[in-house]
Amino acid sequence: MRERSERYDDVVIGRQYRDMEFRDLKEQYKQNKQAIDCAIAGVLDSTHFISGPQVEELEKKLAGYVGVKHCISCGNGTDALLLALMAWNIGAGDLVFVPDFTFFSSAEVIATVGATPVFVDVDYDTFNMDVESLKRAIAAVDEQDRHRMKAVIAVDLFGQPARLDEIKAVASDNGMLLLEDGAQGFGGELNGKKACSFGDISITSFFPAKPLGCYGDGGAVFTDNDSWAELIRSLRVHGKGTDKYDNIRIGMNSRLDTLQAAVLIEKLKIFKEYELEQCDKVAKLYDERLEGVVRTPKILPGMRSSWAQYTVKFENKELRDKAMAVLKEHGIPTAVYYAKPMHAQKAFADVLSDVDELKVSTKLCDVVLSLPMHPYIKEETITQICDMIKEVTAV
Repeated sequence: MRERSERYDDVVIGRQYRDMEFRDLKEQYKQNKQAIDCAIAGVLDSTHFISGPQVEELEKKLAGYVGVKHCISCGNGTDALLLALMAWNIGAGDLVFVPDFTFFSSAEVIATVGATPVFVDVDYDTFNMDVESLKRAIAAVDEQDRHRMKAVIAVDLFGQPARLDEIKAVASDNGMLLLEDGAQGFGGELNGKKACSFGDISITSFFPAKPLGCYGDGGAVFTDNDSWAELIRSLRVHGKGTDKYDNIRIGMNSRLDTLQAAVLIEKLKIFKEYELEQCDKVAKLYDERLEGVVRTPKILPGMRSSWAQYTVKFENKELRDKAMAVLKEHGIPTAVYYAKPMHAQKAFADVLSDVDELKVSTKLCDVVLSLPMHPYIKEETITQICDMIKEVTAV
């Protein structure tokens, strides 16, 4: 390590990168402090902390941005997924198809309602659900059990939409609904159409590190279906009817609070006006500097990523782990999304899976590494990160 440390001594060790952020919310706030502070102060002055007017305003703006009739905000992205399954009355005995390479909540909600997840492999280049693997998983279901197939959850992983048109066609042909998990995909596009508009129901998350994040937990459900929208609005507030003391069904408590809505209204402006385009530029800089060094993210024709993460692939786990250690030594944060596929999670030990069919997901867990990605990262920082990766891979 001595030679490397000497090489980067003027730029790195314990100084410039000591406080580097993986996704720099501090700088985002610093550059937009006045507008965000004013929005928060407005809520504090009104003291309408729950269901204040900003919540409805945000829902209208989000629905307009995505291009759907209804946006129903809620407490977090996991609740958004759960609300969709509840609206469809999915439960015990039902089968729901979901990617094997994703965050736990994508599959967790299936088990929460008593249904069974069927894990589907992903495409090595895009990380998203492999349409052919989905078809094989459907074909593998016994004929007498096909009536149990209810839905497909397609995840827009790392910011790029899945092949949603094709997945929706497969789901429809087999009598299933499509739930688009856009927790990481908000702002992405497929053929000019916004992510979170492709599912029969779609959802997103406003966790702080997401492409559009609030200052706590938050989520939203999107749909064009009037009946489902009305049902979800009831389910998110204890299954209420005409008022909160008129409960007509069993629901949950999952409201987006007014402070988060106020913050998101302001952050949506900068997201549309600056951050999406700037993340495209950051990704291009990474692409140029890492070409031929590691496998960089592949954005399919007609797609736009919102860059929830910038995730590269190394040749093997040993090289990935070495690069991660070197970057950590120099104060550069990285992350492995994800270290274990869904079928290998202890919580799903009782779920039968064709492990041979899930080889890509298993391989990805060993070779992926996500690098710092946000609109405020400097070009010289990107260059230094890439130089360190080049040095590791050249050994």
